[in-house]
Amino acid sequence: MPKDWARMFPGHAWQVAEARHFVASLLEGEASDLVNDAVLVVGELAANAVRHTRSGWYRGWFLVVIGFTDDFIRIQVVDQGSDDEPMVRSVNSPADQGGRGLMMVSACAKGWGVKDRPAGGRCVWADLARVSG
Repeated sequence: MPKDWARMFPGHAWQVAEARHFVASLLEGEASDLVNDAVLVVGELAANAVRHTRSGWYRGWFLVVIGFTDDFIRIQVVDQGSDDEPMVRSVNSPADQGGRGLMMVSACAKGWGVKDRPAGGRCVWADLARVSG
């Protein structure tokens, strides 16, 4: 199996489900907890790309990259960026209506972050630990 898989998706909200199916199909045979976490993570990151960046604009797109190592799986979602800084915050108040998705990503991942891309846009990544068998 290749170490990295990638697929580009049109920047429509309904494509988030397609991204989740793509990741689930690549993780067939992995522990069910890992698959569930990976599907949740890619769903949150793809939804953020469509909702908060140019990826959700007319003819927008987002890219999902899955990398495999012996110890972890790296999920990356590349978006087309926005004029605003990415909102990376924690939810401290029940009145807050945003940010819960990234809290779930943080809870599932052994590490995650945001990288600006030289050609424009951003990459949000998350590493999920693989269970040794």
